[in-house]
Amino acid sequence: MSGTIQDLSVNYDPVNENNTFTCGDVINGRVILEVTKEVKIDSLYIKCKGDANVRWTERRNDDTHVYSAHERYFKLKQVFIQDPSKKGKKDPGTIIATGETYSNVVRPGNHVFPFSFQLPHGNMPASFSAYYGSVKYLLEVRLDRSWKMDRTAIKEITFVPLINNVGPNLMMPQSGATDKKMKLFTSGSASIRASTEKMGYMQGEVIKVYTDIDNSSSRNLKMKYSLEEKQTFSAEGHHKYGSKIIFKEVGDPIPSGSKQTVTTQVTIPSDVDLTIINCGIIKVEYVLKVYLDVPYAKDPTIHFPVVILPAGLFLAPLQSQPGFQPYGNPDASGWSNVPPQPALGPGPSGAAYGPAPGLYPNIQPSPMHPQPANPEAPPPSYHDIYSNPNPPVPGYNPAPSAPTFNPPQYPFMGYPNPTLPHPAPSAPEFCPNPPAPGYGPPGGEPGYWPSPTNVINQPEPYPTKTPEKQE
Repeated sequence: MSGTIQDLSVNYDPVNENNTFTCGDVINGRVILEVTKEVKIDSLYIKCKGDANVRWTERRNDDTHVYSAHERYFKLKQVFIQDPSKKGKKDPGTIIATGETYSNVVRPGNHVFPFSFQLPHGNMPASFSAYYGSVKYLLEVRLDRSWKMDRTAIKEITFVPLINNVGPNLMMPQSGATDKKMKLFTSGSASIRASTEKMGYMQGEVIKVYTDIDNSSSRNLKMKYSLEEKQTFSAEGHHKYGSKIIFKEVGDPIPSGSKQTVTTQVTIPSDVDLTIINCGIIKVEYVLKVYLDVPYAKDPTIHFPVVILPAGLFLAPLQSQPGFQPYGNPDASGWSNVPPQPALGPGPSGAAYGPAPGLYPNIQPSPMHPQPANPEAPPPSYHDIYSNPNPPVPGYNPAPSAPTFNPPQYPFMGYPNPTLPHPAPSAPEFCPNPPAPGYGPPGGEPGYWPSPTNVINQPEPYPTKTPEKQE
């Protein structure tokens, strides 16, 4: 900057090595102002806000239609300087953060104004940017002076959702099958069966695809794998679609008249966008396509929905039939990590794992249960050592065997509805988060992924220029 205001900038302290923030994190930073001579400032403040915006144009005949939409998740503000003789602008829907205020007359030199914001809790989408829309979380500094143009400085922060509970549906295996009868330039038929370990994956994680191929055609065929990102932008009752291929892998040829079982590993890029389904105007979804490349014909394809989650989560695939689990049964927070019981059998609630105290000779006898007078006598029973503190209920007959565990009915996806560790500090109106309708085929059950038979608008090629920044 030139003139009286030499420099106006903002910086913050990272809270982790990935330089990302999530719900409840505190952003500490500084606003740096450098002036060349004494100056009188009407106001100097910083805002921290989260917004989603979409905008595109469509031309029909001779008319151009502009569609736009906006969602606000929160807006925080801290004031450093405010001229007492002038009223500040009203900013409805803004939470004012407490902090030190300073004189509106600033002397020449460098000045540092510290700030601190705590991000509110809420079901907010991850940071995202595309041609037709974006989800951005910004730190914006504004300096106002009479009869002068306002000065601003903006710094974007990367927000990732807080995932406390990954629903079991994301960890369950997926499978599918398809076949094709050859007609043009090829005879015979081909079929494929494929499966993956789970639906939810982290950025940078490896997807293992297990495929059984029966190539009964007259040609050698190749297996191919691709991950496609699908984007949906909504505004004023209209929709705009976009897509891009994240990766494409080609397998070895499958000889004609042969059957093979192939295990393929494909890696998700570490910088891929996170899945967004909790925004009312933007959706980002992924589909893994497993298909046979058939020349001069439509490829038989299996579609697997994929959910991309933030890196750093432990996502272990689950068994399709849980039954008895050696590491505990699932509860509301996922699969427990309780170590297996020793061979002596389970102890009472609160007892440590290991042999019951005082059953066998020991160098240091247990103070609670002394050693038996006759070491050769049989050890006491379990009920002799641990009495039941709960009196029996009249008329209660215990079941002859343990009942089968039936997991509770979870919603279709645990993500992105984490259990909040404590109430949100902000008012609900600052994170409206209107629920989006189910994304599924018309007339069918609401689900996560549209049927591949749905006919939707073909995605347009991405322009090379980005639209002008919205106010």
